Amino acid sequence: MKTKSIYICQECGFKTSKWLGRCPNCSSWDSFVLERIDQNKKETFSISTETLATLKLSNVSTNEERFLSGLEELDTVLGGGFVKGELILLGGEPGIGKSTLLLQVANILSKKIKVLYVSGEEGANQLKLRAQRLNIDGNFDVVCETNFDLVRNVILETKPEFVIIDSIQTMYVPENQSAPGSVTQVRDVTMQLLKIAKTYNVTTVIVGHVTKDGLIAGPRVLEHMVDCVLYFEGERFNTYRVIRAYKNRFGPTNQLGIFEMTDSGLVEVKNPSSIFLESSYNVEGVAIYSAIEGTRSILLEIQALSTPTSFGTPRRTVTGIDYNRCVMLCAVLEKKMGFALNTQDIYVNVAGGFKVSEPAADLAIVCAIASSYKGVPIGDTVLIGEVGLTGEIRAVSNIEKRLSEAKKLGFKRAIIPKRNMETIQIDGTIEVFGMSNIEEVLNFVF
Repeated sequence: MKTKSIYICQECGFKTSKWLGRCPNCSSWDSFVLERIDQNKKETFSISTETLATLKLSNVSTNEERFLSGLEELDTVLGGGFVKGELILLGGEPGIGKSTLLLQVANILSKKIKVLYVSGEEGANQLKLRAQRLNIDGNFDVVCETNFDLVRNVILETKPEFVIIDSIQTMYVPENQSAPGSVTQVRDVTMQLLKIAKTYNVTTVIVGHVTKDGLIAGPRVLEHMVDCVLYFEGERFNTYRVIRAYKNRFGPTNQLGIFEMTDSGLVEVKNPSSIFLESSYNVEGVAIYSAIEGTRSILLEIQALSTPTSFGTPRRTVTGIDYNRCVMLCAVLEKKMGFALNTQDIYVNVAGGFKVSEPAADLAIVCAIASSYKGVPIGDTVLIGEVGLTGEIRAVSNIEKRLSEAKKLGFKRAIIPKRNMETIQIDGTIEVFGMSNIEEVLNFVF
């Protein structure tokens, strides 16, 4: 058998005849792996005489069969539960709780349907020990194997309705000479799983490793092939975990579910706003902001600390928000309000380890910095709005949802962009003030 050796980048799939230290396509270092291709195996293309019937899109049935996972937060992220025949990719850092979550889901679903758990990273004894820690009886089938040919035969023989593959990087097809986890192996195994899922209506969840940048390891084609991509996120030393949908063919994207890691496993957080807020807000440097994540609103606490610098260049340290945006907002405060922030070290943090990316948090960040600088607390007020370079407060989306969450937690006052006042209905449970620039806001608050 005549084979050809090529090097393939494990990040982007770029091919080269010799090893390179850095990929010229994606600029990743030390990502090339040697793979051998059978040159005797030639692909032939011929014109087929068979015809394929077409369908009118208006006549296609849209009935999708769903079943609940038993975890309300996960069902919300999925768009109402699992869809039969769906292929889902779950990614996350090592030790974040992916296997724990899937073990709990498998235990719940095993009471209603047939479940198969395929483990390529742990043995049966390890799975049993984890199940005992989580108080799981484990009434579902388990296979500890990395040879996908054997795994495929088990799936076809036992005919489960729900399959978990933990993880895709450990699976390999023997006829491919490349190592497990390589581009070729991951692509081939996923393609076979996709065919099984769609042909036999088997809902399949595959666990994927992530790179140091937090992206799913392996070829990007992996994310294109699956129906849904979920990321499990959280700080290693924080008990709270967040699961997000970055791609979902059967539901909304950017949806979010929150869990708490406990000794007995992952527990759903029904009221996420309460975990990110302290009971007292009468502290200088603290501002409350109503964020939108997917279709839900969450109240977050923005903390800021302004202190005289000991160096020639003041420090700007942020956690949970974009650094450049914080620097820009500091510049707006200096220019429009005359604050001498060039002599102050500024530290900004989103309490609870949450990450904020939307510009609607600008007003809360500005007010938190101003509160710490002036030494005056903001108090029991929710601040919502995007701040422009000229100091104006720009309108934001989903203002009704944001205010509704503030009412639910008992806030009596909110400051929003003036343009948003035209679109809301005030019922008297919360006092809403519409303002057009930061000077007006700061004079009102302080």
